[in-house]
Amino acid sequence: MDNSAPPGSVRENQSQVVAADHTRGLFAGLRIVSLLTLLSRVLGMVRDIGMATLFGNGPIMDSFSVAFKLPNLTRRLLGEGALSTAFLPTYIRELEQNGREASWKLVTAVLFWLMVFSVMLVSVGEAMLILLSQWGNAESEAQLLYWLTGLLLPYLILVCLAAQINATLHALNHFSVPAFLPTILNLSWMAGIWLVAPFLPDAPAKITAICIAILAGGVVQLALPFWKLCQMGYRPHMDWGAGFSQVRTIAQSMAPIVVGLSITQLNTLIDSCLAWGLAKPEGVYATQSTPPLWQIFESGTASALYFGQRMYQFPLGVFGVALGTVLYPRLSRHVERKDDHLLRQDLLLGLQLVIGVGLPASLGLVLMAQPLSSLLFQYGDFDQFDALQTAEMIRFYGIGVFAFMAVLILNRGFYAIGDTRTPVRIGVLVVICNLLLNLALIWWLKGRGLALATSLAAMIQTGFSLWLIREKVGQIDFAKLFSTCVRASLATAVMSVLILVELQLLPSVDLFRYRLLRVLIPVVTAVVIYLQLAKILGLHEIMTLLRAGRKTPVESEGDEN
Repeated sequence: MDNSAPPGSVRENQSQVVAADHTRGLFAGLRIVSLLTLLSRVLGMVRDIGMATLFGNGPIMDSFSVAFKLPNLTRRLLGEGALSTAFLPTYIRELEQNGREASWKLVTAVLFWLMVFSVMLVSVGEAMLILLSQWGNAESEAQLLYWLTGLLLPYLILVCLAAQINATLHALNHFSVPAFLPTILNLSWMAGIWLVAPFLPDAPAKITAICIAILAGGVVQLALPFWKLCQMGYRPHMDWGAGFSQVRTIAQSMAPIVVGLSITQLNTLIDSCLAWGLAKPEGVYATQSTPPLWQIFESGTASALYFGQRMYQFPLGVFGVALGTVLYPRLSRHVERKDDHLLRQDLLLGLQLVIGVGLPASLGLVLMAQPLSSLLFQYGDFDQFDALQTAEMIRFYGIGVFAFMAVLILNRGFYAIGDTRTPVRIGVLVVICNLLLNLALIWWLKGRGLALATSLAAMIQTGFSLWLIREKVGQIDFAKLFSTCVRASLATAVMSVLILVELQLLPSVDLFRYRLLRVLIPVVTAVVIYLQLAKILGLHEIMTLLRAGRKTPVESEGDEN
């Protein structure tokens, strides 16, 4: 150790070491969540291949995609979304100020009242579906939609409770079990596709069995995190009233958070409903030789949107949602401890990572949309037309991947500091923009216009959020953010040229091995080239994310001192 080093220099190095260790902790949690999410997304792709093979793009898949989206949207708002977002800062405050026992009482109260509310919500929904099913033609596509929605609504209760337990585990810095739960759902879903559905006589019976398999997966998704929470010391307190005032505070703060977090999901739900409602009938559901003017979409557009959304959600879930999951408890702790410097540092780091990962993911999906759609979905009843239709949705949703990721991080920043109103104001504007863009683009681009409108709306939301968050957390280092953007853009441009060249050189033959090669070779080489360019251009955030446990130069220097 050099004793001649000035004290200020030693303190500065120590501060840098603490910051570097803090960053390594973030990356460690992010790697765990990302890897487990990657596993679930890969299984999800296999699952979607099975769905496409069984049903193709058509009335059955259209009805299922809308029916599953309704409870899924509510789950994201009440479970993984607004309630968890409002709950987590309150739980961290209770844990740090009053200890573990008091925090368990809050968990019990929130779970109890969430169960009561979700059961009531599902009961009302089931009653409305029964009433709706009494009207209209018993053989209509609407009746199938009502039936499937009624089957899937109870999933909402299971997954909302599971998501709330997951939020508690996140606050306690445990991420592996919550990140593994989507894999459980996918395995159960796949069991319905390959072990049950093939033995059933027709498509409605097959899709019904798959819905029941989803419910079975939901039961396991609730049981596993509850078991893990009990392992960590949780015991239900039968005094349901304990912590009720805090539950009421959480509930009151939920309404604006619902709006802020639901914008992307609401926009995609609007896309699906428009695609289903304005589609031309097909097959047994077609009763008119000349469809009315308002039926502007081809049958299967809602299904293509569903598969397109699944594809853009792959990088969004593997990285964007994973980053938001790990980052949000940290941001909340910084606010609770009044550490504004670390708050801005983590928020900037999150945005830099979004740029470094989101830009190549966006352009990669745009360029690889058709090979991906053909490889993953073009089997059985899912023909070449369906694959091309889905590829267009993947392409136009892919444009906005980086913006979808950025919105996740920026919203977490607002909520960590207790600002729930700004995302609402931005969100209302963005929903209006999405509707106007939908109405403007669908006459020109048909179903593709729905996907493009949602991507453009996400970019608008990102711009407003980035501009307004400075007023809440202080000045973010936009120079560093711009530098990251320039370097990532340069690396992405080189990667894109490589993809285009390889797609021109690779044979376009409708055989599985050629389809696989047209995806595997460009994706692998693009990832390798992008990472090499990231290293050369100094995208340190990306390189640090890939290092498991290695010390940075700053840390090594700090050890020497």
